[in-house]
Amino acid sequence: MPAEIQEGKALGPLVKHISQETINLYAEASGDFNPIHIDESFAAKTPFKGTIAHGMLSLAYVSEMMALDFGQSWLSEGKLRARFKESARPGDTLTIGGKVDCLEQRDGVSYANCSFECRNQEGEAIVVGEATVRLPSSKK
Repeated sequence: MPAEIQEGKALGPLVKHISQETINLYAEASGDFNPIHIDESFAAKTPFKGTIAHGMLSLAYVSEMMALDFGQSWLSEGKLRARFKESARPGDTLTIGGKVDCLEQRDGVSYANCSFECRNQEGEAIVVGEATVRLPSSKK
């Protein structure tokens, strides 16, 4: 891990700009071609009034932030619980941040329990939630 993990440690921030190209590339990678994401004329006629990013794209950014702070531990031992609050749209700039809420021991294994939020440039919450990551044992 890049830095010592302790309660109260800030995570991130990670800043990502959403463009229609980003959304289209995510559609290709995920196979999710729902027109609400990629068809601007279709999406303009919906209550969203335009295309929106895939919710899982926002979660991918959360996971990227966690990987930057926890490295391989996150990639192999991380868990997310998320609530989607708003949609991210082309032109949005998302800031993903969080903190280590507490460290705990369960059955001799250390875990970091974290909270996170993904907000747009207006400060609106896009995704909020909790993450848990198993910390590597400190063998000496």
